[in-house]
Amino acid sequence: MSMIPREVIKELIKEHKFNNTNEVMSTIKEMFRDVLQEIMEAEIETELRYEKHERQSPKEPQESSKNYRNGYSQKTVKTQLGEVEINIPRDRKGEYEPQIIGKYNRSADGMEEKILGLYAAGMSQRDIAEQIKQLYDVEISPELVTKISDKIIPQLNEWQNRPLETVYPFVFMDAIHYKIRDNHQIITKAAYVVLGINMDGYKEILGLWIGENESSKFWLGVLNELKSRGIQDVYLFCVDGLNGFREAIGAVYPQAAIQRCIIHQIRASMRYVNYKDMKQFASDLKAIYNSVTEEAALDNLLEFKAKWGKKYPAAIKSWENNWDILSTFYVYPPEIRRIIYTTNIIEGLHRQFRKVTKTKAVFPSDDSLRKMLYLASNNIIKKWTQRYRNWDLVLNHLTILFEDRQVS
Repeated sequence: MSMIPREVIKELIKEHKFNNTNEVMSTIKEMFRDVLQEIMEAEIETELRYEKHERQSPKEPQESSKNYRNGYSQKTVKTQLGEVEINIPRDRKGEYEPQIIGKYNRSADGMEEKILGLYAAGMSQRDIAEQIKQLYDVEISPELVTKISDKIIPQLNEWQNRPLETVYPFVFMDAIHYKIRDNHQIITKAAYVVLGINMDGYKEILGLWIGENESSKFWLGVLNELKSRGIQDVYLFCVDGLNGFREAIGAVYPQAAIQRCIIHQIRASMRYVNYKDMKQFASDLKAIYNSVTEEAALDNLLEFKAKWGKKYPAAIKSWENNWDILSTFYVYPPEIRRIIYTTNIIEGLHRQFRKVTKTKAVFPSDDSLRKMLYLASNNIIKKWTQRYRNWDLVLNHLTILFEDRQVS
């Protein structure tokens, strides 16, 4: 490619008398716009076969030339120099399409937003490409879909590190597992999700982390990160049976109570039970977790052990070993019990995540999973417009129960 003649550059400098680089870039941008405009004028002249001020081709009879110019339409084009306003020539038949720009480069198309929307809905790269072909008549590659989705990573990181409120009365922690390609191998990793209910009674996704093995060290890092982002106190942590919760919570939030999900505990117990005993076993368990007081629950646990202990000792042992974090909810009134009794609130979130990730048998990287869950989260939280049911009663109880714990 030949360079711009030095004489032209000298004349340009003489005319504009540049004082800084911004003025240089601004002038180059204007030149770019003018060159782009002239190219489009040449394109439409070639297509219509007559120049700007002619109504028809002089070489053809009147009746054979029925298409001609029809003004301009203004578009904003994204370029490496920034956004440029241009006037695209129009023809009466609407057949002219500027080749120098191409459909993708026009910001008015909203193609990137459409691609991100389809990505957030869990569509595969191939399906996204087909949709874009139908909508815009533009061929895109899987690499382009990845490149466009990568643009949200800074936004994702900003969201993941955003400041949080000082106090969350309830925090739920759980994980959902996916297969991810890592160093030429396919391994199972977990997306760890922390969801909070704030003092106003609204749900928030506090963060998403991708990791291989949960442990007290892993959860310690997550909780320290939450504390550094502003959470100074949590009244109750609601967790499933993942490893490392107790130690990590005790180290970072020593005043917080822990409630293990009763539903997870029941499922864990039922794994040891023969199919023919399941119905009666589950019915007898209800007497324990439906008890009004912890004292009554312990009595029912003893009766349960006397009936099933010899046949299913591992199932009974699980309840005994975890009783201190299974029985937490007995201290609280029904309005709070209904919140902390189970981690269904976060499992509902996981069900929505599974809807958008079900087409992905394997994710190519940790970031690809993070991007999809983040985009899905944005769509999900738009629907979280109502505060938790009977929150006024819950808040009154919290005010009394935790009056020395920064309740506002």
